[in-house]
Amino acid sequence: MPPSGRELLRRVAAEAAAADVECEGDGEADVDDGGADSRAAVAVERDDGVPDANRASAGDPFEFDPDAVDIADEEVLDRLEPAVREWWVEEFGRYVDQNGGFFTPPQREAIPLVDEGENALVCAPTGSGKTLASFTAILNDLFRRGREREDGLDNSVYCLYVSPLKSLANDIHRNLTVPLEGIEARMEARDADVEVRHAIRHGDTDSAERQRMLEETPHVLNTTPETLAILLNAPKFREKLRSVEYVVVDEVHSLAANKRGTHLSVSLERLEDLAEESPTRIGCSATVEPLSEMAEFLVGCENGDPRDHEIVDTRFVRDFDLRVECPTDDLIHTPRSEIQSGFYDRLHELIGSHENTLVFTNTRSGAERVLENLRERFDDYDDGNSGCHHGSLSKERRGTVEEGLKSGSLDVVTTSTSLELGIDMPHLDLVVQVGSPKSVASLLQRVGRAGHSLGQTVEGRVIALDRDELVECAVMVEKAESGFVDRVFVPENAHDVAAQHVYGMAINDVRREADVLSTLRRAYPYRDYSDDHWERLLRYLTADYDGLDEKNVYAKVWRDTNDPPDGEHHYESFAVGEPLLGKRGRLARVIYMTNVGTIPDSFTCEVVTRQGEEWVGTLDEDYLDTLEKGDVFVLGGDRFAYRYRRGSKVYVDRTSEQATVPSWFSERLPLSYDLGREIAAFQADLLDRLDAGGPPRVREWLRAFPIDENAVRAITRLFDEQRRYAGADSVATDERIVVEETLDRETYRRHFYVHSTYGRRFNDGLSRLVAARCASRSNANVQIAVADNGFSLSMPLNRKVDVGGILRDLDPETVRSDLRDALEGTDLLKRYFRINATRSLMILKRYKGYEKSAAEQQVSAEMLLSFAEELESFAVIEETYREIIEDKLNVAAVEDALGAIRGGDVDVVTKRVDSPTPRAFGLATLLASDVVLAEDESAVLQEFHERVLESIDDEGDEDGVP
Repeated sequence: MPPSGRELLRRVAAEAAAADVECEGDGEADVDDGGADSRAAVAVERDDGVPDANRASAGDPFEFDPDAVDIADEEVLDRLEPAVREWWVEEFGRYVDQNGGFFTPPQREAIPLVDEGENALVCAPTGSGKTLASFTAILNDLFRRGREREDGLDNSVYCLYVSPLKSLANDIHRNLTVPLEGIEARMEARDADVEVRHAIRHGDTDSAERQRMLEETPHVLNTTPETLAILLNAPKFREKLRSVEYVVVDEVHSLAANKRGTHLSVSLERLEDLAEESPTRIGCSATVEPLSEMAEFLVGCENGDPRDHEIVDTRFVRDFDLRVECPTDDLIHTPRSEIQSGFYDRLHELIGSHENTLVFTNTRSGAERVLENLRERFDDYDDGNSGCHHGSLSKERRGTVEEGLKSGSLDVVTTSTSLELGIDMPHLDLVVQVGSPKSVASLLQRVGRAGHSLGQTVEGRVIALDRDELVECAVMVEKAESGFVDRVFVPENAHDVAAQHVYGMAINDVRREADVLSTLRRAYPYRDYSDDHWERLLRYLTADYDGLDEKNVYAKVWRDTNDPPDGEHHYESFAVGEPLLGKRGRLARVIYMTNVGTIPDSFTCEVVTRQGEEWVGTLDEDYLDTLEKGDVFVLGGDRFAYRYRRGSKVYVDRTSEQATVPSWFSERLPLSYDLGREIAAFQADLLDRLDAGGPPRVREWLRAFPIDENAVRAITRLFDEQRRYAGADSVATDERIVVEETLDRETYRRHFYVHSTYGRRFNDGLSRLVAARCASRSNANVQIAVADNGFSLSMPLNRKVDVGGILRDLDPETVRSDLRDALEGTDLLKRYFRINATRSLMILKRYKGYEKSAAEQQVSAEMLLSFAEELESFAVIEETYREIIEDKLNVAAVEDALGAIRGGDVDVVTKRVDSPTPRAFGLATLLASDVVLAEDESAVLQEFHERVLESIDDEGDEDGVP
């Protein structure tokens, strides 16, 4: 008989004791952490919580008396094959007692669910073993079947593992290769020869390897959303997918929020149609909200209702040590060099007191600059023990850094977003976040990279370098500790993704139109895809518009009713008169296979002056989303006013005006709407305490937050000065939006600063509506600059408008149509039309061996745009406006806010001041820090601040404590 869990435990204890005896000579315990994704543990406490006397707690934490231990999850162990059980216990049996058994909480709940074929979303922090939990039950099933069947497993795919990352090798090694090798070795020891194959398939897999997969098919196939869509249309390999019984979707939270997830959701429904049985779906997600919606996104719908599923909610099973730090309590008058020195000295101190440190910045350039400055300031850092990792670096350089993180040879690595997911970092014990990561979910994802095993405390430090971000970070970290998580918003009814999949289904075979629509509607993002949506999509796909073919846009599918038996197009499988769909064009399959996917290409624009076309540099295309005519930006140390773009060229004029859009702006993640609402509520609470007890009461309250004393004093001073300068009602709260008006006689401009903390997407949408009304009423060009805590409007000094009145007058019922009008002719519209036209296969990236660059795609799109806008209900245009208005400009939140204003739940307060208030300093400069504030901005801020201090005659806090 195979050993029981108790017997295995005795063996582990004996081996641990023997290892301790062997290493007594050098005084070091032989404790092998091994960098595993998770370690199981043993409960050693009685019911009253007192540690068992038999536990040698003063020595090796892995020492225990196996007969005194209650194994909390023997039932889970009993589900496993003897070889699987042995491997698991011997691999994970020596650990701390936090888990109460051999399995982490997500593993203990997920393994039985997967074993019983239940769809499940497993939500747990990084390092808690959720991915391994999914694979354990699946591998256990495959090894059992392989042992029981004389011929072993079929030459087909049993499990699909879908990840958003191409670089799957690290996760696969930890969660598949190691278990497979270990279990196979134990099976061989039992004279059972069982082979479970696995392989990785993505866009870079060469043709020889693809052919080998046809001949010797992996039982577990690891792939990406894009490659899965291709496999579903690959005539030979799709047959290998009929046997799929399990689908594991990793990083669900990062997919659901964008069109890659939308694309995958339809692919899973197409797999559902293809597979012999409905596959069990297992989703792995980091901390996310709302869980119910993420689960429904994973499992899809059947007959209009979500498929049955379970949710494993173990989001908060790890201990966090989070804290916000600030180099000084005065971020205005402290010299920039002093702030910089304080920041780097503290960073150096943190790195020195930890084994491996990962430093996140909000931009790639910031990551480069932090590493460069560390190496310049301290002799401790060089190429051998420090590195930088981001998407602009070569694959080879990134690989070298990743290997250093895995081995623990790098003391510090700086990065932007590229290390949020993916590789195992077993030695990482600290994450430092420079500035605000803009959402609680992002903070937890980044900080969760530290202490990459359950039982280890997750240590994270957030360093804020300007006052606006200091407020953000204080609220964010406090909310993270209280269990708050920002919501994920799923794009819905996207025509471009639907066009790809309908085309793909038609290519595979002639289909009933109702079946194609049913497959689409089973995917969660299309659960409400109406008949009108469908007709609009089919009009595009059948090219049912005059003049489309003259623009080289041809029909992708045909739709018709089935002919009678003697008709030219009769299909025996369908009833006469049944509406059918089929492919158009001899190259349909090639077009689909070479153009499928949702990740847009991007390009760099040449920047030239209008006079003389002098070349002055390049701009990333994303940056143009932030620019309106007249906006000023800095390039190569000079200032330029944006005028217009033609194709891949940007035309500008030199100017001496202050920059309105910072150079890093397009790189920054936007503040989450939910966190913005929490910041508004925080500001209301702070004002109440300021009113009741002044700065001392506020400081006392803030000291309960996970922030240092510098942060406490800086935040208190900011709001105290704001209140004394412009009144408490000059601060935006969850019940108030503030419009601040100043006159700049030097530049002859009138500035409005609208305080709303609801994030850049919200403010981008609202600002466009307000600016359009301002331009109409003043008959003047209005400049806009958008930030996370509000937006600024600027117009000539001799023009007057009531911005507060405009906010009160905006009708929430017409917001969508008003935004649509405001977007006409903008570069934003042109860019997104190109992206959606390419996704919809209206513009082909690859055709007959030619690859069209993103710049060439843009030229083609601009030639098509005016024509397409004249077509009635054209799907590609409609999707372009939908994506911008709903996904990019957060129209639903704007409608809610304007409805609250109309309903009297939110006030609009207008303040006329001589100089910007402290809370508007960031809006007035819009040059918030990436890593270190620029010297010229520092001078502007100090000038603003001196005006405020002169007005309130401030010589410290009201209680006399500076």
